[in-house]
Amino acid sequence: MPYVITEPCIGHKDASCHDVCPVDAIQPAPGGDFDKYDQLYIDPVACIDCGACEPVCPVEAIFFDADVPEEWQSWVAVNKNFFDPA
Repeated sequence: MPYVITEPCIGHKDASCHDVCPVDAIQPAPGGDFDKYDQLYIDPVACIDCGACEPVCPVEAIFFDADVPEEWQSWVAVNKNFFDPA
């Protein structure tokens, strides 16, 4: 898993990260609706590890997977499972 969006994203409707993503890896849901979302997620298959999303996040919720703070480690699995619930 490359980059991960963590808990501080919940409830924010900024989507700057989506706007800068060159491969459209950031979504509110697979094929989701940007008008109705509580959080964004990064598709681990589509993400190319460019890091463009991290500096534009206004709530500092995006981390490289190895750098996710301890308090939000569970979000690595949350993001992965969002796109691959099996």
